[in-house]
Amino acid sequence: MHRKTLDVWVGLFVLLGAAALLFLALKAGNMSSLSFDSTYEVITRFDNIGGLKPKAPVKSAGVVVGRVGEIRFDDKTYQATVTLKMENRYKFPKDSSVKILTSGLLGEQYIGLEPGGDATNLVAGDRIKMTQSAVVLENLISQFLFSKAAEGKEESK
Repeated sequence: MHRKTLDVWVGLFVLLGAAALLFLALKAGNMSSLSFDSTYEVITRFDNIGGLKPKAPVKSAGVVVGRVGEIRFDDKTYQATVTLKMENRYKFPKDSSVKILTSGLLGEQYIGLEPGGDATNLVAGDRIKMTQSAVVLENLISQFLFSKAAEGKEESK
């Protein structure tokens, strides 16, 4: 009888470990926040999306209001077309703006949505025209280095 109780506890421990591994895998794949709520799609265009990935959160006032659906490259405008899947319970004015932000200094990128003041709301298929591309850390560093190099040349004259 003692052996069966030990087997049950070992089996329970293994199941708990498997559930923990599944949770970690979903969290790492950004799939832990799967939502089956109905959504509507909004299209945006960016000159540079940086490291933005599908399923990245769309946040407004720090609250997740949607997810990035699809990212494509438009070879006519040479821009990235990003489809946002917004939850139906959240309505935003048509003149809202979006920008790509980063969690922390080197964290994951997400879309920040700032509501506008228009009386009509976004509906499925609408396009948000006011966008701000991602800030690329490498570009900031190179701009800083070039400005310091230019200052050094001016001082040597």
